[in-house]
Amino acid sequence: MSEEKRRIIEEARAARIAALGEWLNARLAPPAAPFRVLEIGCGHGHFLSAYAAAHPEHFCLGVDLLSKRIRRAIRKRDNAHLANLEFLKADAGELLEAWTPAFPLSAIFILHPDPWPKTRHHKNRLIQPAFLDILAGLSTTGATRLHFRTDHDAYFDWAREHVAAHPAWEILDGAPWPFEQETVFSQRLPHHQDLIAVRH
Repeated sequence: MSEEKRRIIEEARAARIAALGEWLNARLAPPAAPFRVLEIGCGHGHFLSAYAAAHPEHFCLGVDLLSKRIRRAIRKRDNAHLANLEFLKADAGELLEAWTPAFPLSAIFILHPDPWPKTRHHKNRLIQPAFLDILAGLSTTGATRLHFRTDHDAYFDWAREHVAAHPAWEILDGAPWPFEQETVFSQRLPHHQDLIAVRH
């Protein structure tokens, strides 16, 4: 890749992050709800729409890379008149880079992410030490909870190993899943495993 092309890509990324930061600062500032819920990979918004309806005192944000999914999620939100719910088409890494620690996350949901089953693709898995570092920096010690669910046994083992090894997170074995809502993905899956961790 030429230096000029690399510069253009980096400038475009910086512009996206700056725009996300402006949106977040405006939307998260008081009087927005202080309990902030983020779903990474929100799909069509089934889970988060139901969660937001059941928790009107929480501010809920879903992020996904696919425009079609976000459009359907927004329609679902608007039809339900959920003022405490937002959906964004964005890269999760860029969104988290734009997020300010002044508005810490209260709960993070990652439901059925791509397991990237081939060994050579494991570097693409969402649960990685650097990703856990970022989440920890945007969390409140002793309060923020990370919720991870997958039907892929090997990815569950991977996630558990990485979260258990991370100094900022403590796995809460036996902790109850806080909210259930059947989604398009869960309808297709024969089973799943859950992991809940708290910011240590």
